[in-house]
Amino acid sequence: MQGCTAPLISFTPVDNSLSSLKNCQAYINTGMEIATNVALDLLETGCDADDVESMEPVMLEYAAMDRDLNQYIHAAEEIVRKLKRDPPERVPDLLALVKERYSELQSKNAQADLKKNDRFIQFKEQLREMRRQMGVSQDETTEETFEDVDEDIAVTQSQLNLICPITQVQMTNPVKNKVCGHTYQKDAIENMIQNSQLKKKKTRCPKIGCDHADIKIADLIPDIALKRAIDIQNKQKK
Repeated sequence: MQGCTAPLISFTPVDNSLSSLKNCQAYINTGMEIATNVALDLLETGCDADDVESMEPVMLEYAAMDRDLNQYIHAAEEIVRKLKRDPPERVPDLLALVKERYSELQSKNAQADLKKNDRFIQFKEQLREMRRQMGVSQDETTEETFEDVDEDIAVTQSQLNLICPITQVQMTNPVKNKVCGHTYQKDAIENMIQNSQLKKKKTRCPKIGCDHADIKIADLIPDIALKRAIDIQNKQKK
């Protein structure tokens, strides 16, 4: 008697579709970066706080898209792994299975979770940093432009450390370490990490007193607020 064999299922089209979906992540990241820059531009030009904060719902919309995309990809990958591990007797309705699992994941969502999105957190931190550098409180509104608050900026900037701990010169393209919060010149820290990797060693944060001993390039994000402060200072010098 001939034994039953599981049907052969090709997952290549599914893998290709998932790859395309993952590429959509770049568009969401770009949108969040643009929204962040718009908020910082509004703050820089002295717009009302309400105008600046109007970009927060935009960021939350992007965070929701990011969550939905990741959950759908997660649901599809989970179902595919299960089918590969335990081949069914019949060719399944893959779309229905993915939708069912996706709905389960969606049912556990909460609106408050969107504010835990890494990009949204970064957005709020950069606004706080820009306000701090401008000498503007969180609740304060002002119609002054940067040209009108040069004195305040100069005082604030004198308190900033614009020097890279690696090169010991003023940074031009600063990046922040998400883990320890320290900032470095982008090319300097990346070269440092790459050299350590060639020696099969971990990279310790070069900031004196920091105990973070394993910097990764993936942990580095552009420090937009500090970059703007540096540009303003250079403009004032000219």
